[in-house]
Amino acid sequence: MREEGGGLAPEWADRSNNVCGVLHGCQDAGPMAERFERLGWRSRSSSWYGYEVGTTWCEVALEPIDEQEVLMNGVVAPSRFDDLAALLTRFGASYTLELYDENDNLLRKTHG
Repeated sequence: MREEGGGLAPEWADRSNNVCGVLHGCQDAGPMAERFERLGWRSRSSSWYGYEVGTTWCEVALEPIDEQEVLMNGVVAPSRFDDLAALLTRFGASYTLELYDENDNLLRKTHG
């Protein structure tokens, strides 16, 4: 499955973060960013150890928070939340992922 490249769609570009999660057992954000990039997502270094990855329906930052976890937060089209979770599962990641509405109310939570 090849993802769409390009920037985040305009309807999501002005939204505040609505997705956050933790990638458990992940020591480095680089290899995870590379997995997204192989599917056609944009990927760029955003700090010494962090990355931003994105496509038309999702844009997230990947930032190591300790030696065994990487924080993931950004914007996802709510209708594609399950697609993001499915990608993480496909990558073999252990994760916790949450979706919030525009008032920061938790809408959904999933684990993989």
